[in-house]
Amino acid sequence: MKQLFFIMLAAALLSCERRGDTLQLLEKRIDSLENELAGAYKPGFGELMSAIQTHHAKLWFAGKNKNWPLAAFEVKELNEVLADILKYQNERPESRWLGMISPALDSIALAVEQKNEEHFGTAYRQLTRSCNACHRQTHFEYNVVTLPRRSPFTNQDFRASVPPK
Repeated sequence: MKQLFFIMLAAALLSCERRGDTLQLLEKRIDSLENELAGAYKPGFGELMSAIQTHHAKLWFAGKNKNWPLAAFEVKELNEVLADILKYQNERPESRWLGMISPALDSIALAVEQKNEEHFGTAYRQLTRSCNACHRQTHFEYNVVTLPRRSPFTNQDFRASVPPK
């Protein structure tokens, strides 16, 4: 009976030791993954804002040329970049103010969907004013967004590939 007790005790101790080893291995792996994640690429706020500036300009030229499919694409891209800001830069206080742009983006999306050039111009100006209001609210008032005067994208034709009906 004593012998059986010692065998059972030894088996229990070995089992605990193995669990401890497994736990240590898991903890090391978690630490390694946390270190790897800390070094992973994360787009900066300015980088994302530069992407917004690009899509804002392209949206203007697409709408002015009545290239509604391209304009719809640029609206989608703007929404994606705004979502990326909330995903990757949610700790920035500026990110809390992004919602103020939503009504203007919704309005321009509707103008694009309706292929309404007049509404597009009005909605685009409102979007631009919303950007500037956000900049003022977040103490970036020195960064003033304007209507694009000429395209910096010399390698892109903003005219509709198929003539509008």
